[in-house]
Amino acid sequence: MRIIHGNGYSDEDKRAHIRLVYQNIFMAIQAMIRAMDTLNIPYGDQSSDLQDKANVVRAIDYENVTSFEEPYVSYIEDLWSDSGIQECYDRRREYQLTDSAKYYLSDLRRLAASDYLPTEQDILRVRVPTTGIIEYPFDLEQIIFRMVDVGGQRSERRKWIHCFENVTSIMFLVALSEYDQVLVECDNENRMEESKALFRTIITYPWFTNSSVILFLNKRDLLEEKILYSHLVDYFPEYDGPSRDPIAAREFILKMFVDLNPDADKIIYSHFTCATDTENIRFVFAAVKDTILQHNLKEYNLLDVLASVTVTTASTTATTTDATAIMTNITVTATVLL
Repeated sequence: MRIIHGNGYSDEDKRAHIRLVYQNIFMAIQAMIRAMDTLNIPYGDQSSDLQDKANVVRAIDYENVTSFEEPYVSYIEDLWSDSGIQECYDRRREYQLTDSAKYYLSDLRRLAASDYLPTEQDILRVRVPTTGIIEYPFDLEQIIFRMVDVGGQRSERRKWIHCFENVTSIMFLVALSEYDQVLVECDNENRMEESKALFRTIITYPWFTNSSVILFLNKRDLLEEKILYSHLVDYFPEYDGPSRDPIAAREFILKMFVDLNPDADKIIYSHFTCATDTENIRFVFAAVKDTILQHNLKEYNLLDVLASVTVTTASTTATTTDATAIMTNITVTATVLL
């Protein structure tokens, strides 16, 4: 939203993300080094030299990383190119690894350059868990949208669940690629099952009775890649569609969530998205904006008023002015659940 409808990222903003990119690099490679032990995967290079490099990289506190220099660039490059680490990456559903790992680790030399300035894609792929409540207001065609980002992790929900009575809309984000992954908090619980449970809770909460619900099924690009080797039926036995079919898989996942809605009169609006694809999000949010406004205006019984705006006879001049004034003063609050 900041790129599409805000002012984007200044060079100063981009420089502020450099350390986050570097922290994501160390976080990813350290996760794989640990997983090599827990999954009993041997390094392709059995020399003590590579193991020593792994130990040096593993000892770094990634949360305090602010730079990316030698020898760490070469060490991580050597580790990433090792066949054992690649096997570990292929088994990433068995442990916690950020989705951006391959993106960063495949481009280390560019990221380590002395004049490095993050691109928008670099920034979009940074993983920073949402903690607490973050509000981002922006003006879209004279209508103020207040987008409120709240943490979806179990430990974060108690901070916000009661704070949003009568918000205009709830945008609930589901990662399509998480159908075969487990929770950070509990390694024997499926992430998508947890998302389903939270979604059911949200849409049945009395605080959100009058809020429209927009379901984003995100990371469709990762689903298309993963579904070729990780079969949906292995995690959701009720799936009876074709294997290796991303369209059938995502439609099944959508139906699982929509079927959780107990209110036949409440419409669940849905969109398949790729959050790192700016044009896709631009198109989707244009549709979302219309959905939110229609719902908001319905609450104020203004739909008939706005319908008359398109009439060009003299008798509608006052109505047109009134409707424009009303729309200009609308503030739309959308709560985003990640």
